[in-house]
Amino acid sequence: MKKQCWCFRILFYILSLVILALGITLNTKTGLGVSPIISVSYSVSQVLHLNFGNVTLIWYTIFVAAQLIIRGKNRRWYDLLQIPLSIVFTRFLNLFDAAIQWESESFAANLLLLLAAIILTGAGAAMSVNMRLVPNPGDGIVAAIADFIHRDMGFAKNLFDLMNICMTFIIGIVSGHFLLGIGIGTVFAVIGVGRAVAAFNYLCKEKMDVLAGISEETVSEAEVCTE
Repeated sequence: MKKQCWCFRILFYILSLVILALGITLNTKTGLGVSPIISVSYSVSQVLHLNFGNVTLIWYTIFVAAQLIIRGKNRRWYDLLQIPLSIVFTRFLNLFDAAIQWESESFAANLLLLLAAIILTGAGAAMSVNMRLVPNPGDGIVAAIADFIHRDMGFAKNLFDLMNICMTFIIGIVSGHFLLGIGIGTVFAVIGVGRAVAAFNYLCKEKMDVLAGISEETVSEAEVCTE
């Protein structure tokens, strides 16, 4: 791959982390419920009054450890690279959380903020996956579950989202904060992020793949398969 392509690839990857962190942070500011994958760390941080980014880092580290356990003898030690990635990513979360001060009683305003959060989250997630570098722990654990139960990623993602929602619900009940982190925003995130990923890929994936040299990799892989 050309040096210029690698520069674009790394740039897009870093940008994906920034966009994803911004989307997730905005999601937490709406007060309408957060996406399932961060609902556990969000509810724990709220109940115990801890830093959201730091709790998310711990949660993501658990995701990485779970991947190694689930894959068993087929574990991939390079998945440990997801931990330093998580450190960087959660620093972005803390940065945006401190910089963005949003308090609104307007349901319409919060709904618009939620829409922006979903679009940014989908765009960031799509860019991160498309660059084919280190997956974020959320994608990594879903892939591990999909391989373990021999089902597709979509089914595994739905299953994992349900597990997170159940854990968040239990945390809320035990702590006396009913439906903490769960709400209409959670439902919209489950439905909307996937649509945002699809829309982003439709509009931008081909052009970004060319700049990052990924389309060349795909051609090379096809050539190897036909030899």
